[in-house]
Amino acid sequence: MKNKTLAAWLTFLGGPLGLHRFYLFGLSDLVGWLLPLPTGLGVYGIQRALAFGQDDALSWILIPMLGFTVASCALNAIIYGLKTPEKWNAQFNPEADPEANAGATQWPTIGAIVLSLLMGTTVLMSSIVFSFQRYFEYQVEQARLISQ
Repeated sequence: MKNKTLAAWLTFLGGPLGLHRFYLFGLSDLVGWLLPLPTGLGVYGIQRALAFGQDDALSWILIPMLGFTVASCALNAIIYGLKTPEKWNAQFNPEADPEANAGATQWPTIGAIVLSLLMGTTVLMSSIVFSFQRYFEYQVEQARLISQ
């Protein structure tokens, strides 16, 4: 049986690597195999920014990919954690009783929800701010070049 608490924690901690998808849907899940792609590209963007400085235009695009992937996984963890036991068991444990303990919301589940909300919001807002800051800095630089 698929446990809701474990799924919420896997989504929060290992979501960008697709671990929750493999747990819930098996190793043949295509989304689980594709999730590490934007995560890896975002990490590569951070490495580029460290190597080439903050003026590297490619890192402006790559770094938010990591942030948006982490934020979307945090949102998924919240959604999984807030599912009622009946809906959870109907979707992931169809052979079990609708009130089975695997779909119950317990304190560790609530901890995963709270941390996902805190971290997901922080990462999402940071990614948006980083993207807009880089965009406007680029626009100012282009305006300077035009005005000369």
